[in-house]
Amino acid sequence: MAENLKHLFSPVTINRLQLKNRAVMPAMGTGYGHHDSTVSDRLVAYLERRAQGGTGLIITEVCAVDKRGKGFPSEIGIWKDEFIPGLKKIPEAVHRFGAKAGIQLHHAGRETFKMVAGDLPEAPSALPSAILNQPCIAMTVERIKEIVQAFASAAARAQQAGFDAVEIHGAHGYLVGQFLSPFSNQRTDSYGDSDENRARFALEILSAVRKKVGPDFAVLIRVSADEMIKGGYDLSFMEWLAPKLVESGADAIHCSIGVYSTPGNLSIPSFDTEPGFNLSRARALKKASGAPLIAVGRITDPRFADSAIARGDADLIAFGRQHLCDPDFLSKASRGEFQDIRVCLSCNQGCIERLSYEMKSATCTINPECGKEYLGPIKKAEPALKVWIIGAGPAGLSAAHATAERGHKVSVFEREQEPGGQLRSASKPPHKEAYFQWVGWITRKLNQLGVSIRLGQNVTEELIASGKPDLVVLAAGALPLQPDLPGIKGANVCDARELLLSKVPLKSPAIILGAGYVGMETADFLIERGIKVTVLEMADALKVPNYTAHGYWLHRRLKKAGATVLLGAKVTRLESNAVVYEQAGTEKKLEPAALVVNALGAVSENYLAPVLKKLGIKYVAIGDANKPRRLLEAVHEGFNFFEEQ
Repeated sequence: MAENLKHLFSPVTINRLQLKNRAVMPAMGTGYGHHDSTVSDRLVAYLERRAQGGTGLIITEVCAVDKRGKGFPSEIGIWKDEFIPGLKKIPEAVHRFGAKAGIQLHHAGRETFKMVAGDLPEAPSALPSAILNQPCIAMTVERIKEIVQAFASAAARAQQAGFDAVEIHGAHGYLVGQFLSPFSNQRTDSYGDSDENRARFALEILSAVRKKVGPDFAVLIRVSADEMIKGGYDLSFMEWLAPKLVESGADAIHCSIGVYSTPGNLSIPSFDTEPGFNLSRARALKKASGAPLIAVGRITDPRFADSAIARGDADLIAFGRQHLCDPDFLSKASRGEFQDIRVCLSCNQGCIERLSYEMKSATCTINPECGKEYLGPIKKAEPALKVWIIGAGPAGLSAAHATAERGHKVSVFEREQEPGGQLRSASKPPHKEAYFQWVGWITRKLNQLGVSIRLGQNVTEELIASGKPDLVVLAAGALPLQPDLPGIKGANVCDARELLLSKVPLKSPAIILGAGYVGMETADFLIERGIKVTVLEMADALKVPNYTAHGYWLHRRLKKAGATVLLGAKVTRLESNAVVYEQAGTEKKLEPAALVVNALGAVSENYLAPVLKKLGIKYVAIGDANKPRRLLEAVHEGFNFFEEQ
């Protein structure tokens, strides 16, 4: 075991539950359950794979204690005994690798839809969710009592199913948290109108659960230490409440933060927030409660976690999305193999944004195997092929990894002197350094697999004809879109990629054409270097939504720095020191324009396709060479393309 991780890898006891270490996998929604709320083989395999990596405690994603409390269609259920046989599969799988299994008991309250809940959602008060805007009804006192008992009965079923612990979900603005908060609870009876009354529901649930499961069964509660929203409660309220939670039956407190309408979505933070940003609040609740404290909040590095425990910030550390990204990160850390850990980007593309905004099951942007564990390991190919991959960007590197794992002989060709493709420039804006760390991780993996990466190599017809590959993967990415615009080739005009890679001198003021992610992040990059920035966007609406975590912080930094974003601005021509555009039918001119940055998009690069057709060699285009999109699509297409051949 790595000597400097003695705190993280020391055993700990919660009530009578003995854990082999202090690492926790917290509840995270996946969408892997069946729509009838039963447990699927996919969910079991996914959780078992995380237990295999060495985690001490695995907590399932939300599990509905009442049908009306489901938050999404495939949420697993525990509101009736018929669910117990399926639920048993989870602790059985997790126990095979020495981990303990907890289940998170949940009621969404107003944070759901009528089509999911089967009726109008119920809540403390008839206030629609600030995010979903779904009408809901206020619960009667009789209904409140029913749900208290529903939590208790659910805990008993979990105990019967073989789980080692239950966790009451009192965080993130779901039903228990809705009762706690003046932001969502405007009742005037014994369940509202004062801190004591708003706390009553949570305390009654803990007391009822404790009575059902007995004194020795581990009961946890997850809370938001601070809702971080106008009208919500703050840390001082939770410091007051924490000891009362323990008195009512909680053996440990799991300290999260925020609700889903908190600006910047701190419940699932992006890379714009500092690692461990919530530890000070965890320390405060640990002191207030006197109970074991689980801390969470963008912690990916086991060494960082060990230090937090050593300082007394927390007793256990929950690693959330890091478990999706690399299920073996703890076992690697225990052997001191830190460079071999695939580090979570905190990009949110594959997990929460895919689940919440795209209504698809979760995965991980840079771990395409996440959620596919039930399919079994990658099968070796017969016969092995000679595969050439053109381009060492994310799609090409991912394709090389998956193809070599299948046993094929793989060569990668890259015209630049460094691998990474567009990640070389995409990792330069503030807080995005981890994107290029992934390039280092995957190139090391390819080296271990014996994959040849030929840098500074242009692939020609002659080279292909002489090499005779069986299959060519076109992964050369995309070129910057060059609009038919007067002055686009001017001396003061450059492409965003060139600027980010320091190939052009910085000048102020700068005008950026295009307010997509490339344009906005380039503006962020320039602002950090003291450049005054204006961004022009032809569309009338923001292309980078401010409701995503990264989008929020990106817009906030630009606004704070005094940057200007002009919408509905169609550029008509570029001059030597000015940009001319039309807005609302009026021609306008921005000057001076010491630097004009083209961030208007990209076009796929497939220059070798005609050559391969001519030579009769099979080929496939992936990633941006197929169609310019996000990192997620590039990595996943690269990893999965061979399954479709």
